[in-house]
Amino acid sequence: MNGVQLLLIIGVGIAVTSIARRHRFEPGWAIVVLAAAASFLPGMPELELDHELIMALVIPPLLYSATRGASFAAFGAKLRAIIYLGVVVVVLTAGFLGWLSTLLLPSIGVYAAFVLGAVLAPPDTITTVSHGHEIGLPRRATSILTGESLVNDATALTLFTLAVAAADGAHTTWQGGLRELLRAAAIGVGIGAAYALMGLIIRKRLGNPTLETALVLLLPFTAFLTAEQVHASGILAVVMAAFSMSINLTLDPKHQYPGGYRTRLQEEQVWRVLDFLLETFVFAYIGLQLKFVLEDLSEDGDPGLTRTLVAAGVLLVAAMLFRFVAVFALFGRWRLRHRMLLRRAERDPRYRQAREARLQRRRSRPLPPPSVKETVLVSWTGMRGILTLAAAAAIPEFTKSGEPFPGRDAIQVIALIVTLGTLLVQGTSVGRLARWLRFDLAAENAEEERLRSVGRAVVAEAAAQPAVDVDASFEARRLALGRAVHEQRLTEDVARSLIEELDLQQAAHHTTPTG
Repeated sequence: MNGVQLLLIIGVGIAVTSIARRHRFEPGWAIVVLAAAASFLPGMPELELDHELIMALVIPPLLYSATRGASFAAFGAKLRAIIYLGVVVVVLTAGFLGWLSTLLLPSIGVYAAFVLGAVLAPPDTITTVSHGHEIGLPRRATSILTGESLVNDATALTLFTLAVAAADGAHTTWQGGLRELLRAAAIGVGIGAAYALMGLIIRKRLGNPTLETALVLLLPFTAFLTAEQVHASGILAVVMAAFSMSINLTLDPKHQYPGGYRTRLQEEQVWRVLDFLLETFVFAYIGLQLKFVLEDLSEDGDPGLTRTLVAAGVLLVAAMLFRFVAVFALFGRWRLRHRMLLRRAERDPRYRQAREARLQRRRSRPLPPPSVKETVLVSWTGMRGILTLAAAAAIPEFTKSGEPFPGRDAIQVIALIVTLGTLLVQGTSVGRLARWLRFDLAAENAEEERLRSVGRAVVAEAAAQPAVDVDASFEARRLALGRAVHEQRLTEDVARSLIEELDLQQAAHHTTPTG
């Protein structure tokens, strides 16, 4: 791929995204379709990038950006649901789709079939969450999907790495694979936390928004590559680094410093631009491969084009149905257990008192079980997206022995079809489904407004206190919001929203002419 082609891809992506957003349909879907059509133009060259380059340059910043806005308290409140959806369901989905792939495409081998299962396993729930307010998602559903998005990508990519290593000739067993998964996860989390700590210490000593932003941009790549060098989970290292940096920089008084507001505002825009560029590139890149992988499949006798397309259709339906079954099983069990606990509390006053005491000691109360309507909506948010395409593009062309990677072309075609299918079927209908279910959000909106009123009162009280100068007053207001979160008077989400408002006000104060 030369520089001119790359610039053309990005330029067309900007135009397509602008048109797509104006007409309210998914830009990624449009970019993939147009890129796939462009691959059939006469003279269009085949574009190939090294798989390690894609894994190292594309996935870390996308994961880091998706994790930045996570709420630690909300994560803890729904930990059981997150672990089930983001780990258990992803592992089961990868296993089920991998097993199904061995039946549909026996010629690619067992390990390559499980590579395909890992590629197709993680849903792109963060896309749904980003439009949650527009389509009327209830807060519980949004909260669960946000938490799921933090861990499902890491789980799937760790499975993907193990499956690729096995297909590449590495000797492994189920027990050995599980041990390796746990070892890689533990070391990856440790590396991510260590880099976040170093970043927090260094950042406030730089004193320059450009240098501070550059440091944060460097963090996901450094954490990922370091973890990969020691055969740990680079994905979990990135997620942990992002989680630790974002929560501490915004709400922890120990990591606040003068001028930090400029860096936060600058970083927000930088990450948005970087997300757009990387997502546009991956959607376009995988679409531009369509003609060439179809030609390769047509030339190969097995699995062949027809068998691959049939397998793609079956796996598309299976992926959507499996999420329905898994989500209904989780939330149904959750509701049943909740009813049993309430009944026990009604019968046993001592148990009721002990349970209430435990809840009072927690930083946040656990979420109540989702309703049937919420279960249906979460079940329908199984769209595959950027990670599925990026993982498919990251499959090596050859094994270490020099042989072509088994089923690589078939995996890429199936990943493209399943992604397009879920975006077309589920992505375009999830908003209509939410409106049809008619969620009553009055109580949630009232609670949101109440918390914002509390936050504004906290800000006003801090602003009324004497300060050395205007900047010190703004810092005092932000610190007051952080204390309010610690005291459980505010949620992290509301506090961050108000801090962003303060950052904008402080920036406006310094850019408004005086005199």
